[in-house]
Amino acid sequence: MRIGIVGAGIAGLSCAELLQAAGHAVTVFDKGRGAGGRMATRRVPTPSGDVAFDHGAQYFTVRDPVFAASVAGWQASGMVAPWPSAGDDAWVGTPGMNAVVKGLSRSLAVQWNSRVDALRRVDRSWFAESVADEPFDAVIVATPAEQAAPLLVPHDPAMAAMAQACPSAPCWAAMVAFAERIAIAGDIVRDAGIIGWAARNSAKPGRSGTEAWVIQATADWSRDHLEDEETDVVDALLAAFAAAARQALPVPVVRIGHRWRYARANAAPHGSLWNDATRIGAVGDWLLAPRIESAWLSGRMLADRIISAHR
Repeated sequence: MRIGIVGAGIAGLSCAELLQAAGHAVTVFDKGRGAGGRMATRRVPTPSGDVAFDHGAQYFTVRDPVFAASVAGWQASGMVAPWPSAGDDAWVGTPGMNAVVKGLSRSLAVQWNSRVDALRRVDRSWFAESVADEPFDAVIVATPAEQAAPLLVPHDPAMAAMAQACPSAPCWAAMVAFAERIAIAGDIVRDAGIIGWAARNSAKPGRSGTEAWVIQATADWSRDHLEDEETDVVDALLAAFAAAARQALPVPVVRIGHRWRYARANAAPHGSLWNDATRIGAVGDWLLAPRIESAWLSGRMLADRIISAHR
């Protein structure tokens, strides 16, 4: 089959990888400029060299044996490495969290900068409005629930209702770099006032030596301040970080804020969704659990289902 997938995050790419291996012709569309999604890495130039920030997902863990086998392959190819500071079973992409998504996308037909405004069905063919003229035999929506619902509702209201029932929590993140090391015990700060998580990004394996921190606000604070100005948010997170570190901070050489409207899924245990009559489906962490592993598994679940039904 010719299959179009909307969303090149870990769920969409996991699904695409398995479908392509089974002989299906897969095209993936993503509105972003490049690989990442919530496994994003941003690189910022400074006088002393580029500084990288993993400003979305900070790490992932492994429980499922099938996922573990893939992670072992990623490790062998240099795409991931353990990060003991975050836990005995914590893994990160190397040299950035987006390394996994980059690696998966290399062997797939991914169209970046391609926002799908709507899905249209004509006879038995699907079309991705605004990005492609070619027809598809099936379409899969692999976006956060809030973005999936409007694409699904004209074609499968029940599926769309499931997406609408899984709202995501937002998260404001600050990316800051300093010319000197911050003298704080350990590389992680958790649950400190308005800070839900802060990590010394430069301490992750494969990172540059410039002192770099990612500071993420709690979901409640992010929700209350979702429409605040970026500068004000970064100021507030830096003040909270200084309080947690119990010291005055040097002036940052980099300070950037990023607002994740759909950071953490309020998931329902559906696994994946598929309507075999119309050949439309959905995958994502919102269909299993708010974890990178769950997003990957959701994609594989739907791919297995389609492959079994259309041998």
